[in-house]
Amino acid sequence: MYPKKSTIVRINLTALRAAFGLLERVAPGLGARWAARRWLTVPVYRGRPRPAVFPPGEPFTVTVAGRRVHGRTWGSGPAVYLVHGWGGIGSQLRTYLEPLLDAGYRVVTYDAPSHGASDPGRLGPGRACIPEMAEAFAAVVEAHGPAHAVIAHSLGCNAAFLALTEGVRADRLVFLAPMTQPVPYTAIFGATLGFDTRIRTRMVERVARMVGSPWSAFDLPSRVAEITPPPLLTVHDPGDRETRYADSVALAKAWPGATLHTVRDLGHWRLLHDTDTVARAVAFITAGAADRAAAS
Repeated sequence: MYPKKSTIVRINLTALRAAFGLLERVAPGLGARWAARRWLTVPVYRGRPRPAVFPPGEPFTVTVAGRRVHGRTWGSGPAVYLVHGWGGIGSQLRTYLEPLLDAGYRVVTYDAPSHGASDPGRLGPGRACIPEMAEAFAAVVEAHGPAHAVIAHSLGCNAAFLALTEGVRADRLVFLAPMTQPVPYTAIFGATLGFDTRIRTRMVERVARMVGSPWSAFDLPSRVAEITPPPLLTVHDPGDRETRYADSVALAKAWPGATLHTVRDLGHWRLLHDTDTVARAVAFITAGAADRAAAS
């Protein structure tokens, strides 16, 4: 008989914690290199593949720094971009497709570098970072036209925001369970893997060098003043175990006119398929179209 998967995971985590605990004491530099690589490693997607969940649509490819980013479009009209999060794929946001098409929008989605069908990112197979996720989003928008709205999930929210600081425009934003302040997650990461300050401090410095940006670049509440913030709806569950509800609270406080909608018992993933959340998001986006028509 084979051991259950949960048993294997516990054994692997126990071994990792023991190894990192030793490195914390005797070789924090080596531990930091290992930790940085794990921090930037994209988790394997466990959901259903795209063909099983999406209508065919029109496939497209854009090139970012010589690497192919694959996506699909559906419908016609103002463009709404669906941006997946860390370890996800574009089809995770499939629940939004039909309501958006029915409302008269063109829907664009894609897989970020080292995710789904797209090529590996610049850090190598299985690794990625927020800046290149932002670059991929910007390239897709450049190829498919102005964004009436963006619906982003988790770390995809951070990537979309970073693109806005680089000149991408969007009339409306919907952030689902966003990660807006990454630094606190390094402490959670360290506690999970069994290392402390000596490794974590070096890991933070090493990751910044590897991605080419300081961590402050990814602190969204502190950077809102750098853009002309469009209307924002952020949706979060206080019980989310992947991203902190406090991230949405901090962003909503810093973002003029932002709406924070609190949900319960949806966590990080069920939120993506909640019919009430989908309806609220589409209504928010449609209101943006009505405001634009009234102003013209």
